[in-house]
Amino acid sequence: MRPRTRARGVALQVLYEVDLLNHLPGDVLSARLEEEPLPDDLAEFARQIVAGVVALKEELDTLIAKYAPEWPFEQVAVIDRNILRIAFWEFAVQRETPIKVAINEAVELAKEFGSDSAARFVNGVLGALVAHKDEIHQHVTKVSE
Repeated sequence: MRPRTRARGVALQVLYEVDLLNHLPGDVLSARLEEEPLPDDLAEFARQIVAGVVALKEELDTLIAKYAPEWPFEQVAVIDRNILRIAFWEFAVQRETPIKVAINEAVELAKEFGSDSAARFVNGVLGALVAHKDEIHQHVTKVSE
C-alpha cells in the first residue's frame, strides 16, 4: 500500500470507530498511530483528514445526500460513508488532492475495507459529486468561517 494510502487507511479506521462507537477522535487516532506507526508527515496527513472530516461531518453528509440523492445516505454502510467523507473532504474542501487521485484512493479504500460492491458504489457517488465541487467548496467555506 502506498504511503498516503496507508495514512488514509488509518484515518478511515479512526473515523469508522468514531462514527460507530462515538469515541473521541484524538484518542482513537493516537491509539491507531501506536498500532500502525506512520512517518511524521503521514501521521499529520491522517490527522488533517480526521480533523477536517469530524469538523464538517454533518455538512459533508448533507451535501453528499443533496448532490447524490440516488443513494439515501442514512442507508449507506458506515465504512462506505466514511470513505465518501474522506474523498469528498479532500477534493471539495481541502482541494490539495486532485479529484482523480481522491476518487482512485477512495475506490482503493473501498476495495480494502468495504464490501464486494463498495468500490463501484463509492466511484458512482463521488462521480456524481464532482460536477458540483466548486459550488460545494463555496458552501463549505461559508459554513466554516
